[in-house]
Amino acid sequence: MKANKNFVNLIVQSQIIKKLESWVPKYSLIGDSIFFSTDQFPWAKKLELNWQVIRQELDSILQHTNELPNFQDIMPRQKNITQDDGWKTYYFYAFGFKAEKSCQRCPETWKLLKEIPGLKVAFFSVLSPKKHIPEHRGKHKGLIRYHLGLIVPEPESACRIRIGDEIAYWQEGKSLIFDDTFAHEVWNDTDGYRVVLFLDIVRPFRFPFSIINWLVCQILTLSPLVQEAKSNYKSWESQFEKIMK
Repeated sequence: MKANKNFVNLIVQSQIIKKLESWVPKYSLIGDSIFFSTDQFPWAKKLELNWQVIRQELDSILQHTNELPNFQDIMPRQKNITQDDGWKTYYFYAFGFKAEKSCQRCPETWKLLKEIPGLKVAFFSVLSPKKHIPEHRGKHKGLIRYHLGLIVPEPESACRIRIGDEIAYWQEGKSLIFDDTFAHEVWNDTDGYRVVLFLDIVRPFRFPFSIINWLVCQILTLSPLVQEAKSNYKSWESQFEKIMK
């Protein structure tokens, strides 16, 4: 009975999400496309200007790459797309949860992040050599995905992301902004690590859809998924603190 109820709830949620997504083109202040420009998100230009400051703080964290948590260790749902040690994370913020110690270790990065309007998620995303992330898609069109290239190994063609039918390449110090509800897939076929500053930002909407999107984000903040991720990160952080002392 409980399984049937959960199945029905999933169907209802899916139908609601599809209905909300159908309204995006009408209410989105930035249109409805795969990619977006820094002109549409002016704060991105400040991140680009300070990318080397962020990179310097990243370098100190990467001295402990092996100890960083795998993405699926923090968010078990990600086991659908990654099961090995090839995708490491270092969180700063996620849906109201601030990783205090992480922010203290990277104060300049956090100073830049907290000025970003609509910030919902922020972490360093570290892909190991030869790591492949299979096709997947985000579930909430009310968020926009942002990557700032921090370490991009060569050759360019071997380190790439496909979003929809388009291929994009990261560049150090440059922004890549896209709608992650389009199916996307990632390859790092190089011998080096690829690292980006990974953000999720609230998509700007016209009223009244801006209120609806705010409510959806509040629901996500209180969801078991986010609460579990918060608990997992706190557990990892307590262990990492012992290493850092």
